[in-house]
Amino acid sequence: MAGTQSLYKSLLIVQFLLITSCSLLAQNNSEVAISDKKLSVKWHMTKDGYKISSIDLYGKSMPALELDTDGEYTVLYSASKPDTAAQPLKDGKGNSIIFPEPEYRYVVGKWRESTDSVSLNTAGTAYHFYPERYEKRGDSILFIKENSEFYIRSSWKIDNNSDIRVSVTVKSFKEGYISVATPSLIKEKQSDFQWAVVPGVWQGKAVNPDFVNAFAYGQGIPAIPVLAKERTAAALTSILTNKNGISLAVTAEPGTGRDPWADNKVSQGEWLLGLSSMNRKGELTPTLYHPVLGGKKSYLKAGDSLVFNFRYTIQNDHWYSVYKHVVNNIYKFPDFLRLKKTKESLSARLLRLYNYVINDSTSRWRNFEYKDLLIGAQEYLGGVHDSEKDAIKNADYGAMWMLSNLTDDSILMSSRLPQALDFKYAQQNTSDSFLRGAAAGQYYLHKSKRFTEEWGPYTEPIATTYYMLLDIGNILLFEPNHPQLKNELILAADWLLNKIKSDGSWEIAYDNTTYQPLFTDQLDYRPTFYGLLVAYRLTGDKKYLDGAVKGAGWFIDNAVSNAYFLGVCGDTRFAPDFATGQSVQALLDLYDCTKNEKYKKAALTVAQIYTTSVYTHPIPSEKKKMVESRVVYDWEISQVGLSFEHGGIIGSANSHGPILLASHAGMFVRLFQITNDSLFLNMARAAAWARDAFVDPATGVASYYWNAMNKGAGPFPHHAWWQIGWITDYLIAETYLRSAGKIDFPAGFITPKVGPHKTYGFTEGKLYGKKVKIKMIPDLIHLSDESVDYITAIDATENTTYFILLNNSVNTLETTFNINPDQLKRILNSSSKKLKTSYLNESGKEKSLGALYESKIVLPPSGMLTIKVKAG
Repeated sequence: MAGTQSLYKSLLIVQFLLITSCSLLAQNNSEVAISDKKLSVKWHMTKDGYKISSIDLYGKSMPALELDTDGEYTVLYSASKPDTAAQPLKDGKGNSIIFPEPEYRYVVGKWRESTDSVSLNTAGTAYHFYPERYEKRGDSILFIKENSEFYIRSSWKIDNNSDIRVSVTVKSFKEGYISVATPSLIKEKQSDFQWAVVPGVWQGKAVNPDFVNAFAYGQGIPAIPVLAKERTAAALTSILTNKNGISLAVTAEPGTGRDPWADNKVSQGEWLLGLSSMNRKGELTPTLYHPVLGGKKSYLKAGDSLVFNFRYTIQNDHWYSVYKHVVNNIYKFPDFLRLKKTKESLSARLLRLYNYVINDSTSRWRNFEYKDLLIGAQEYLGGVHDSEKDAIKNADYGAMWMLSNLTDDSILMSSRLPQALDFKYAQQNTSDSFLRGAAAGQYYLHKSKRFTEEWGPYTEPIATTYYMLLDIGNILLFEPNHPQLKNELILAADWLLNKIKSDGSWEIAYDNTTYQPLFTDQLDYRPTFYGLLVAYRLTGDKKYLDGAVKGAGWFIDNAVSNAYFLGVCGDTRFAPDFATGQSVQALLDLYDCTKNEKYKKAALTVAQIYTTSVYTHPIPSEKKKMVESRVVYDWEISQVGLSFEHGGIIGSANSHGPILLASHAGMFVRLFQITNDSLFLNMARAAAWARDAFVDPATGVASYYWNAMNKGAGPFPHHAWWQIGWITDYLIAETYLRSAGKIDFPAGFITPKVGPHKTYGFTEGKLYGKKVKIKMIPDLIHLSDESVDYITAIDATENTTYFILLNNSVNTLETTFNINPDQLKRILNSSSKKLKTSYLNESGKEKSLGALYESKIVLPPSGMLTIKVKAG
């Protein structure tokens, strides 16, 4: 029997060699290398096999790398499918880790799934080895290893980008499950590195011994070699920057990870690629695993083989530069914009959203009597503590007041805003001595007639920043002479200032009964300080600025410096989320106020980190797919360019994918202006342009979660206001960018909770030196190409209307521009038949347009042109 097995094994080897083409005779040299003008990798023969002896980078002033090179291979094997049960966990003191509490029903299952033996990287048997021989084949080197279990061949070569391209083929001699790890190119000490990141899952400058904080919250690098899933990895790469500033990334070749919509249905949860910052032995080195042990494609019969293709990038540069290389050059992120073809402009969507929010039925507007007030808000059918499906909520007060000002709509002015204002009056805690001034809760439960927070009877300081200071602050921009609101603002600001601790931090929450701090396992790594900046800007009282500076100082020293962040969604136990992006704008606003460069520097640091909350894979294509009965192109439903609500191990992106609420888009345009970093601009446009496949045809409301496709508002009708807010912010940011600041509309304060977009329209802006007001007017103009957006601005003193046209595509466009003459005359309050029409290019240079009511306009790629119509 043994002889038969030996013969069978020999035949498999011969078959394998024939299939993989004729090879050269093995070389006997003790050293071998691959190199180009920028990079060299050398191996030498040892008693264990071929190890990497050196890695050299070439260039001006290139320091000695001092890399602890190695090159060890690892293959995982299990005869049976690994157990999927959660494994018992112990902390550093040997105590059992109990996380999360059972009431966090959205988190429990995700945590259980992420703590099985495969995720903890303890499943199966690990085979560690070095190649025993090599073959030279053109510009590639083939390393070979054979043992009683496997025949392994790996091909190494350097490509035109100086990446090391590797293809590992494993042929199994026995039945079972196999996972291949990327070889450990270098090995670093856990105590001695500058930065490590698995994008979207964890990042930091140190290993964090607190397993829950590192693995669940992404605060630092887990101390054991756990695996992340590609479903929430923003890019399929793991990056390490060593103590000398050399960055190494290992990146899966495109097509390795899961397709989130394969076989015409959601496949977000498939796991084909594991990502880690350590190898199986716990040594610090970026590592990928494919296929995942026990998962799809990992089962092999004797004689079967599998292939894993990946590449290494080594640069004497910051981790972010390497990350941009992965995103832009390997996963072709900028090319996505060339595929986009918009079916409905963002401007047209804004008008449909406007119709949605003023309709009581579709927007689910409800009002209730509460303490002599008639409070109004929209139904909220998501999860809320103690809710009986009776929660109501308002989302974006800045957008509400902005839309009213832009449209002069009677329903908004006479009904929506007064009832929303009463809701805001009622929302402040005025009776409890300890909580007096704080927000009573973001939701109102009309059956029990009380306000509550999302996931428990507690009060968060950041909720006061959000639902008192930001909301009231934005209202006061439109209604500055409002004494009751000013009193509420001051009361809230004083409470927040009183609760700041001596070190500049806040508690995450207080129990509403005992007043004891809650969630003490975490710190408030959120932009809570921003509420005091709003109070300062509206009152001029320097104590609030001092408090904001103190809070921001703690945030920079603890959150920014360590890359530790916390979210604001109570139902997921504050998993890091869009509050991280929000903190960027909060720091930039503090910089604008103080001109202290440290706030700008901190903002840009966080902004780079926040790009890892935006999906960059898989590469979008024109492949046709089915979404129920609809035929769509793959690019139309691509996740690429969309950000998380919350990612990581426990966030909603694990099951739902990203969100369509692109609050960060306008801020990313502004960041491009500051940095000239095209990744910010491309990410903004990828998020905003041509997302029609997710828009409800009936209402114009986009779905919140990616996996809902075009089902619309669902349980979140209030999100329409946030959509109005972020779209307006994005269009105005693009206008400022493309006019080089010559068209400028002053911005208000950040919206609560979901991101950094701002409000507009509370005061006049400037358009090439003229004072103008932005307006939103239905049935005024029509453009034949939906890739062209527009903003309407009016100069009432000169009876002039401006239409700012934005080509939101990367192609030259010709569009027909039609004006409704009756609407135009009404707006200009003019019966004059004499209307002078011209256009202004991006620099403001004016030329005659010709025919008024129907003109053909040519717009350059991502360009802008302004139509000017003057009466009299």
